[in-house]
Order: sequence, then C-alpha cells, then structure tokens
Amino acid sequence: MSSAAAPSTPTGATTSVSILLYSNDRSVRDAVRVGVGERPADDVVVERWMECATPEVTLLEAASGDYDLLVLDGESQPYGGMGVCRQLKNELFDCPPVLVLTGRPGDGWLAAWSQADAVLARPLDEARLTAAIADLARR
Repeated sequence: MSSAAAPSTPTGATTSVSILLYSNDRSVRDAVRVGVGERPADDVVVERWMECATPEVTLLEAASGDYDLLVLDGESQPYGGMGVCRQLKNELFDCPPVLVLTGRPGDGWLAAWSQADAVLARPLDEARLTAAIADLARR
C-alpha cells in the first residue's frame, strides 16, 4: 500500500498510488488512463492500474484493499458506478477515496447520493481529471 493515506505529503516527497478503474466501456477506461498518465502531478505517481469491466469484479477487487483510490464510471451498464460507489462506501471499512464520472454536469446530486469523494462530468477535461486524481491521492 502506498503513502496515499497520509494526511499530507512532505515537501519533495512523492505519493505512489494504485488505481482501480471501473467502466464497461473500454474507450472510457482508455480515456481515463491516457488522461491521467503516469504522473498526474509533480508529487503523485500512478504505480498501477487495475481495469474492471463488471461490477462484480470491481466489488471483489475493491474489497481486497489493494487500491489507494477508485475511479468509477457512473454511466456503466448494467450497474453504474454511482451504485457501485454507494455499495462500497456502505460495505467497506476504510473505503478508499472514489472519483465518479458522470454523464452530465446535472448528475452531481446523484454522485452526492453515491457518497463519492469527487465528481467529474463528461466530456472529460484532462486538467480537471488529473487535478481530481492528484487531490484524492494526497488524502
């Protein structure tokens, strides 16, 4: 496990994170990985990605405790990332921070219901995406 759970990163230190990414749409997974890259911020490095295309595998992987943060596609089918997020937040002790990707800016209220730590609406803006990942990694 990385130091992402630390409240703050000392000056000059780097936080390495493992990210669990859920979407049934490969193009969404690719867009997120490419948008975030290996270093979303000077002090944050993505050590590992785990991509999941089904809610069942996502729930199992998240329960393993091997991830520092989760990115869930709210538009996934048949079970969206907002429902997965709410389930994880209610069932996992010490659930990692979660970024939910929504289909529209107006879906923010649904993401709040899901108990997401951060929300980003489509179309994905690379600067906002990397900023959200870096912020969650530092928590």
